[in-house]
Amino acid sequence: MENGIILNNSILDVVLVSWAFAQIYKVLSSMITEKKLNIRRLWETGGMPSSHSSTVTALATSVGITYGVSSPLFAISVVFAIIVMHDAAGIRRAAGKQASALNRIGTTLSKIFDERFDEEHLKELLGHNPIEVMTGALLGVAVAFIFKFHLAG
Repeated sequence: MENGIILNNSILDVVLVSWAFAQIYKVLSSMITEKKLNIRRLWETGGMPSSHSSTVTALATSVGITYGVSSPLFAISVVFAIIVMHDAAGIRRAAGKQASALNRIGTTLSKIFDERFDEEHLKELLGHNPIEVMTGALLGVAVAFIFKFHLAG
């Protein structure tokens, strides 16, 4: 395996680039939809595309390119990617829906009883829908193959 340019590890470089592409896209798309720069989108979860999916698929693809798809490292990477993507689209998305419902209940109770029931607004954008996960996964695979010459070298 060659040393990377950014982190002295070519696989970690590909993962970092894939994450950065996904997060920068979120900033740019929020600029278009919200008509303002929201730099916090670089660090926030949720949205299109899933940076969790892009990073784990970039990792698995890079490991497959570097060590072969029959290597134990590739198997570990693929299982890890499946678990992360399932979590992003399943558990974290469900938690986001629950947060949304609780926020609405707090707002409604505040109006009914003229008290503050929604002191702490829960974060709702936690997970991803299947399209966001799939798009992130495709981004990760694409980034890994674009940098294939660097990994295989």
